[in-house]
Amino acid sequence: MPATHLRHPAARTRIAAAMLLALTAAAGCRTVAQPAPAADDTAAPPWIADLGDGRYRNPVLHADYSDPDAIRVGDKFYMTASSFNNAPGLPLLESPDLVNWTLVGHGLPRLLPAAEFDRPQYGKGVWAPCLRWHDGRFWIFYPDPDHGVYVTTAARFSGPWSTPRLLLPGRGIIDPAPLWDDDGNAYLLHAWAKSRAGINNVLTLRHMDREATRMLDDGGKIVIDGSRYPGYHTVEGPKFYKANGYYYVFAPAGGVEMGWQAVFRSRSIDGPYEVRRVLDQGDTPVNGPHQGAWVDAPDGKNWFVHFQDKGAYGRVVHLQPMRWEDGWPVIGAPGRTQGTGEPVITYTKPVQGYGPAAPATSDAFDGADLGPQWQWGANPAPGWYSLTDNPGHLRLATQVVPEADGFVRAAGAILTQKAPASRFIVDTHVRLEGAVDGDRAGLIVNAMQYTWVGLRRSGAKTELVRTVCGPFGPRCREESTVVLADAPDALYLRMSMNEGAFVGFSYSLDGRTFKPAGDAFPVTRGTWVGAQVGLFSVGSRARAQPSFLEADYFNLTAPDVGPY
Repeated sequence: MPATHLRHPAARTRIAAAMLLALTAAAGCRTVAQPAPAADDTAAPPWIADLGDGRYRNPVLHADYSDPDAIRVGDKFYMTASSFNNAPGLPLLESPDLVNWTLVGHGLPRLLPAAEFDRPQYGKGVWAPCLRWHDGRFWIFYPDPDHGVYVTTAARFSGPWSTPRLLLPGRGIIDPAPLWDDDGNAYLLHAWAKSRAGINNVLTLRHMDREATRMLDDGGKIVIDGSRYPGYHTVEGPKFYKANGYYYVFAPAGGVEMGWQAVFRSRSIDGPYEVRRVLDQGDTPVNGPHQGAWVDAPDGKNWFVHFQDKGAYGRVVHLQPMRWEDGWPVIGAPGRTQGTGEPVITYTKPVQGYGPAAPATSDAFDGADLGPQWQWGANPAPGWYSLTDNPGHLRLATQVVPEADGFVRAAGAILTQKAPASRFIVDTHVRLEGAVDGDRAGLIVNAMQYTWVGLRRSGAKTELVRTVCGPFGPRCREESTVVLADAPDALYLRMSMNEGAFVGFSYSLDGRTFKPAGDAFPVTRGTWVGAQVGLFSVGSRARAQPSFLEADYFNLTAPDVGPY
């Protein structure tokens, strides 16, 4: 089946964003009579890639599963992705058809070194991992740009995964890609982060033992130098394969937002490598399509999983058909240049017969554990939350944020999940208990420029406040507006995300009639991640008695009509 393209002028995107901003602002000026839904963690997710007619739409995951790597074992597909400072890390996703994905857990319960990540380390932690099946086990090689390359393994993809071991220590070593060769040798190819190592745009090949427990050389060899290929810069994120008598290195170039996918090949593992651009934006709206994985389906056809940087939404995951021409892969639909493909918007599913699925979003808090979609901003500590103190409810203990830090984003105990679509609505019912002066808690969209709405204790009374933090930067300044000066200790809160990542908040005293809480706010990206949505409870001083935010549910659903 031929691919379907969207050839949109950039002006249309700008006009659509402006119209949606106007609609959102208008919605913020009216009272909305729309009952809040009851707790429901079975509601349909806000983004489904399966079109129900044998086709799919891109992105297959409209969520920040950055730097995806995927493999097939038997009839099932598996994927992991970067998770940076979030804990647990290394998301684990499964699919029967490369389109409908389920989040089954995480491979890294706590980040290492544990003491370092007991507080937020935005932008650090788990960068682009590599997932492999070898010797009857699953393997994940992942880099920490400040410490080196770690390895963890599991007999079952859902775990348990082994405690990560540091295979290759060093600053700036990123994007590891192992290869076990036919002659018994094992190799590790990796890139470099200029911010730590002072170099980038080169890929280094090293020898390791077959069990990936130690390296067998001192420094390795640069086998791909991007400066030797005209027009190439920021070559990174390699994936290493052997096929058709060649060694293939699939690697992006040109930068995250505007780059392309390249493939390097050589008859010899240490080069020289020739290169071809195999996928770029072309005439499509999919900017910078690159960095991902070559996957074959059970029928022998080939596919490529990659990401697109969508700013505040993060790096979302696309699926492209892939074919071979003269020993080179061509990805996507035919493009302007022979041998270089362009992204498809819709296409025939790789495997037929499976119904729609997507990672969980809503949570009724009625289980023994939090849903797998939830992550913290740092390694969680005992007592951060409870699902048993009041069964069927989540309790977030109030965490003290020192006055020197000041802003909510400094707290590691923010409980968030990825934004799962370009448009969605969050509904929750929260209660503030045992608060002291300065305590604040509520519903947050966490990013470098962020916003939240919730309850704040001010002296002897409770206020409903809307807070924004700007301008864009790692340490923005919080400014709060009192929406309701004499608020009850329990409220219904609603957040609406619109196209272009404009967020509007509203509240209700009775769960039926909602009133706006401030104007629409343009949320930004986080530090190497998309904006995240969730709950928090923080204070500025110690307390004699426990205090907490209690949430009945967290429903994240698609909007029915309009921006609200």
